[in-house]
Amino acid sequence: MAAGVLHQHTYFLFPFSVDKKAVMEHHGMSWAGGQFFIDGVEAWVAEHHSAAAGAVTAKLGSWRRAAYTSFDMDSPAYQDMVFFHPVVRRVFFDTSGADGSQESLLRVFSIPLEGRRLWYEAEDKKGRSARIEVTDLRLFLFANGIGILSIGAESYGIGCEQALWINESMRKVYPSSSRQIREGRFPSRLALILERDGKEEVVAQERFENCGGMNGFLPPLSSTITSLLYFLDYDQDEFEPMLDERMIVHTYMAIDPATVPADYVASEDYEILFSRVLYVDRAGSDYRYDRTFIRAKMDQQIYRRWSHQGTFYGATGFSQATICLGNFNCDEHDLAEGFLIHRMFTGRYYLMAMVALFYRATLLFFSEWTAHVSKVLYIDQQDGRLNIENIRLANDLRAEFLHFANYWYFDELANKEEEIDHFMLMCREYRTDTIKHEIEEEVEKLNASLHNYYQFRNTEAVNRLAMLSLIFGAGAVLTGFFGMNFGREFESWFFLGRGHFEWLHYTAVSIVAILALGALGFGLYVVVSNWQDYRESLTLRKPGDSK
Repeated sequence: MAAGVLHQHTYFLFPFSVDKKAVMEHHGMSWAGGQFFIDGVEAWVAEHHSAAAGAVTAKLGSWRRAAYTSFDMDSPAYQDMVFFHPVVRRVFFDTSGADGSQESLLRVFSIPLEGRRLWYEAEDKKGRSARIEVTDLRLFLFANGIGILSIGAESYGIGCEQALWINESMRKVYPSSSRQIREGRFPSRLALILERDGKEEVVAQERFENCGGMNGFLPPLSSTITSLLYFLDYDQDEFEPMLDERMIVHTYMAIDPATVPADYVASEDYEILFSRVLYVDRAGSDYRYDRTFIRAKMDQQIYRRWSHQGTFYGATGFSQATICLGNFNCDEHDLAEGFLIHRMFTGRYYLMAMVALFYRATLLFFSEWTAHVSKVLYIDQQDGRLNIENIRLANDLRAEFLHFANYWYFDELANKEEEIDHFMLMCREYRTDTIKHEIEEEVEKLNASLHNYYQFRNTEAVNRLAMLSLIFGAGAVLTGFFGMNFGREFESWFFLGRGHFEWLHYTAVSIVAILALGALGFGLYVVVSNWQDYRESLTLRKPGDSK
């Protein structure tokens, strides 16, 4: 008997990095007045930028700010926020209270879907296809330029084979080769279809028939993604994907008890099914990989606190999965109030998954930034002199990383043990702590290198100053001595040149003139030869350089 799925709910998460400098230059009106990036985000998103934006927004609608505004005990805000520490609530929740306060450095948007249905479709060259309903569209934009697009989709009463194919196929955003499409390992068609008033129309469709390969270093991203990010121009490098050809899959699956044996929870078949869900594989009768290998991996990646009730949680570097057997009363949690496991999946665990993914995307961004700064400084070292703009770039990197480590990054988000365990599992699979420490060491080494460079430059400057002081001082002594009001023979010989001492007068004047002009000339030579140093000290920094 093949297991059936009562309810499948999947969030496909697409992390990306915004080129803040390019966006603020291309859409400067949104940042009129010189605000920081986060200040103009709402106005920028409200604009229509790309060529297809008008058509997409006319059919689907625009992104709208979705900040929490109500905080009573039955509100989503209260139920989402109460499980997190107060400082985390201030940092990771977009709120707009009665006083208009906005403490967090992120903005959350949504596209309302009430009154219409949005379908996500996929098909491949082997005739397989699926259609699921998109029930939630959310967009998270952070002050550091990291964004996460969240596509929530649900289906009911389907088979496990279909459910697994949906997660594995619909997470794809670009093929790694055309061979993948021919072999059916990648969808030959992806589409967003809007159903309204009994009629259907295509919002976006991608067949990858004319993608033309890479644009510089960027892959041919599916129009199902670029259409939703209509305020960004992918062709102009205003953003780039942070991961590979797959979106992160955050999924929930409730198995229909009527389709499985009574002892299914304790069986090997249930473990095999969960391994397929967790590793986002297609259906199969056994483990996808070597049994010994995969069971060892699963021991590290599965949270089994509630496995005696048939509920497994798991996380990998590309997925988070929750699986349970049917809908039931969870101890004193009444099913009439909503199924607890699904509520937790869509609430606190979804939010923790977003935070963990934000950490991963940000750290990948810092890895790229660190490599770029190291490259430009290495090139500068070829002539032994660092460009001031590259030094500022390195200082900006250090300041941004310091802000991330001190403001955004938390080892512990929640206030209960189970939530802490879940978040630690996600972060461990993303290797956030390891990567953070690596980047921290790289940034500190970079800072130490710049410190040594500045010390060397300061030593050179002090030596030049000492040399100039010695020369000017010696010249001042000589000219001052010559200019003293000596009388008698000295005045007659050196100043008046009377008698046979006219030659001595002109010789003394010449020597003193040569010394004075030579000192001034040498000082001017030193300044001109090292003009870059003095120019950097005198040049005013442009407003908004570090925004």
